[in-house]
Amino acid sequence: MKDNHRRLMAPFLLLGLMSVTQVAAQEGGNRSDPVLASEYSEKGADTCLGCHSVEPFFSTKHARREDSRTPFAGLQCEACHGPGGKHAKGMAVGQMVPIMNFGAKSKQTAAQQNKPCLGCHERDSRIAWKGSQHEAGDLACASCHQLHTARDRVLTASGQTETCLSCHIRQRGDFYKASVHPVRYGTMRCSDCHSPHGSGAAGKLLARPTLNQTCYACHAEKRGPLLWEHAPVSEDCSLCHTPHGSVHPALLKKPAPLLCQQCHSPAGHPSFAYTPNGLPGGTPSGFLLAGSCTNCHSQVHGSNHPSGAKLMR
Repeated sequence: MKDNHRRLMAPFLLLGLMSVTQVAAQEGGNRSDPVLASEYSEKGADTCLGCHSVEPFFSTKHARREDSRTPFAGLQCEACHGPGGKHAKGMAVGQMVPIMNFGAKSKQTAAQQNKPCLGCHERDSRIAWKGSQHEAGDLACASCHQLHTARDRVLTASGQTETCLSCHIRQRGDFYKASVHPVRYGTMRCSDCHSPHGSGAAGKLLARPTLNQTCYACHAEKRGPLLWEHAPVSEDCSLCHTPHGSVHPALLKKPAPLLCQQCHSPAGHPSFAYTPNGLPGGTPSGFLLAGSCTNCHSQVHGSNHPSGAKLMR
């Protein structure tokens, strides 16, 4: 019975082995092919290192030859930069033959620069580059990442912040306001809330499916469910708060009572707006001092108290 089973399985195992071999040849290149051999350099990275000083690169994950997923397990430098045979031979006689280059000075388009990166990294379930805002903005991977350094700057809190804010100028200004998330101080990173390589969430490259779920990752006490809920809280945090920075306390879009009166002014208590023009005799109202509406309605995010219907306890 076992022998019959082995005979039945043998063709499938052989087919699987052939498939793996073909994929490996496609991904790692094949210098034994006469056509490809003429395109690639004779000694791989050793040829490149004759001119290019990139020693810090060899302490990175991309340079680990023992890991079959890395460039150096296959075509080494040419896995990303493309065939360098003509480039090496040209430089030997003083002729500059172009080769695939990355960064701001590259003559290749962002899509061409990103192709080698996505060839490996798009298999990662965290990468959703196709159709993302950064792809639509024609952003190259090398615009943010540095590979020939021992430590990529975007993997550190301060380096990541500076990288993101070099493009997102408005957010840079927000982080210098009075009430902010502590990104500028290195306590938080942009990637705590955002997924720069693409996201399944609608808009803003959020790290989680919705804005509220992103906020709840830190502000778990606001998640609920609560006995008495405040509708804006469960609907969208950004109805009251601005995420990057505000001149008002608690990252609020407006100070109370103006913020509250966006919803509560048409009816209920109070039914008129407390503005300086509405102050009889110029005497300040208690509702304009200290916590304003929250002097009484302190549980603005919801309450579990049996008598908390008005969010007062």
